[in-house]
Amino acid sequence: MSVLTTTATDETPTTAPARPAYRVTGRRVLSSEWAKLWSLRSTWITLGLGLLFLIAFGLIAASRYKSNIGSPHMDRDFARATAVSLSLFGTNFAQLALGVLGVLVTAGEYSTGMIRSTLAAVPRRLPVLWSKAAVFGLVALAVATLGAFVAFGFGSQIVSGTPAGMGFSHAGVVRSLLGAGLYLGLVGVIGTALGALLRSVAGGISVLIATLMLIPGLISLLPSSWQDNISPYLPSNAGESMFALTHDTTTLSPTAGLLVFLGWTALALAGAAYRLVRSDV
Repeated sequence: MSVLTTTATDETPTTAPARPAYRVTGRRVLSSEWAKLWSLRSTWITLGLGLLFLIAFGLIAASRYKSNIGSPHMDRDFARATAVSLSLFGTNFAQLALGVLGVLVTAGEYSTGMIRSTLAAVPRRLPVLWSKAAVFGLVALAVATLGAFVAFGFGSQIVSGTPAGMGFSHAGVVRSLLGAGLYLGLVGVIGTALGALLRSVAGGISVLIATLMLIPGLISLLPSSWQDNISPYLPSNAGESMFALTHDTTTLSPTAGLLVFLGWTALALAGAAYRLVRSDV
């Protein structure tokens, strides 16, 4: 007798592997904003311009001081300059480059419509604003601090042996250079906030320039008693006191200037956060 044995095989259905569940975390939002920042050609160009302005204008000012030293036609304020003030002469130009790039970081996404994808990936919204401000603020801080130290390193060599000459070991020099870097980093954060608040590249840049450059000029037209009470608390003047080597009764101390400028930065971020939460997009 032969026994026919059959083996039954159970067919198990093949199932696709479960897709991992990704959580939106602060680190991942920061990584996303970091990648987006460096993927733009404008980031490299504008950061390069900011660094160039800070170093080049500082060296030009130091060279002009060295060539005109002792001349009777030398401006009185320029004659009282120090190696620090000469080296940081390009701060006013660098702040425009970094501030404009800050506006582009946020307003650029609104102009292209990419902000919808960003907010769809991060529904809570506010982490997007904090991450953009933190990433670009730190990048601007690093670039500006590097530029300030490089400008002073070369500028101090140019004016060495003159009344303006000083080195890194002089009192207040390192504090002034770090203050200049911090000021420009915060200008970048303000630009980021203005871009998110106004959602227009042209509008954000216009408000930035008016705040940092035009309003101080208009305040100078007011009576002197009003100027003394208002001028030190303007964003640009408060920021300048952060890296000024000397101070008088008409300017704020470095600490007070930092606190005032931080207040302006927080105000801009608060306005941007309010509109981001309250609006549809």
